[in-house]
Amino acid sequence: MYLVEIFLPQRDNEGREFRSELFSQVREELLERFGGMTAFTRVPVEGLWNTHQAGRSHDAIVIYEIMLQQLDRPWWESYKAELERRFAQEEMVIRVSRVDVI
Repeated sequence: MYLVEIFLPQRDNEGREFRSELFSQVREELLERFGGMTAFTRVPVEGLWNTHQAGRSHDAIVIYEIMLQQLDRPWWESYKAELERRFAQEEMVIRVSRVDVI
């Protein structure tokens, strides 16, 4: 089984919050395609990283996750590119892990 985690930024590059409709659209797309998903939206989640140009950067994020029996990598690569376009990001993180469910 696979666990797919989608890390969505809560704010754009100028610090403005994204419209809730963007997140609703992603939720609906995932529900329609996979039949279920989990959203981590209430706990403040913060991503931190160092950059050569700007020093330390951070993002407030929302995490959506889906558990799958099979991984359609080309579909996920295409969906990632679409999310990067919608959220105006140079790169977004979609993490895939193999998991055992008990």
